[in-house]
Amino acid sequence: MTGFVEVRAYAELNAFVDAESRGVASRRPFRPHQTVKDIAEAMGIPHTEIDLIVVDGEPVDFAYRPRAGARIAVYPVFEALGIEPIERLRPAPLRDPRFVADVNVGKLARYLRLLGFDVSWSPTADDSTLARISADDQRILLTRDRGLLARKVISHGFYVHAADPIEQVVEVVRRLDLAGRLAPFTRCLRCNELLVEVPKTEVLDQLEPLTRRYYDDFRRCTGCGRIFWAGSHHDRLVALVETIRARLRPSC
Repeated sequence: MTGFVEVRAYAELNAFVDAESRGVASRRPFRPHQTVKDIAEAMGIPHTEIDLIVVDGEPVDFAYRPRAGARIAVYPVFEALGIEPIERLRPAPLRDPRFVADVNVGKLARYLRLLGFDVSWSPTADDSTLARISADDQRILLTRDRGLLARKVISHGFYVHAADPIEQVVEVVRRLDLAGRLAPFTRCLRCNELLVEVPKTEVLDQLEPLTRRYYDDFRRCTGCGRIFWAGSHHDRLVALVETIRARLRPSC
């Protein structure tokens, strides 16, 4: 037997639902076996984007089966805002966040590494691999693929709305309240491992003649061993970091 419930999505969750359902309570068909998680995902809302579901004024878990005529409110992830004493639907936010990025947000992964964040990324990783890494390593999965976030094994996911890579960075940092954690030029852009300062004498045999002559400060990747210094490319990266910082500053 098919019944109906009223469902309203709040805040940024409206980006996932049909235009006619945004900002209003919409009447949705449902069957008795369906849970509130089933109903929300049928509307297009990935469960990883949901932090709270309230049915007829009471918070419920994903497995709750509503009655016909129930009023359901679905709220987004509150990473930067405590909602105690209401119990969250997902595990607690990762306060030392690490990421795994889908192939469709490769530049976002690189820019986050530039800012010092731990981001696992491979151009060959398929959906199953990404889901496993996210679950096993407790990494927040960054993607523009809603279907990927629907996988049950994923507990911490982030659907990236913006298309421009710089706007994607701003979106992630703002949403997860990470502006105070930026540590530019501390992580390898190639392999993601940390950089450490290294005396020039230890890397002389790896440097080109002009680099030996004009540069004195070096860092080495603890993973791949690559050597970094403030060459001509560094100015472009500094400018990129400053652009991102400027976008993150509150508008007057």
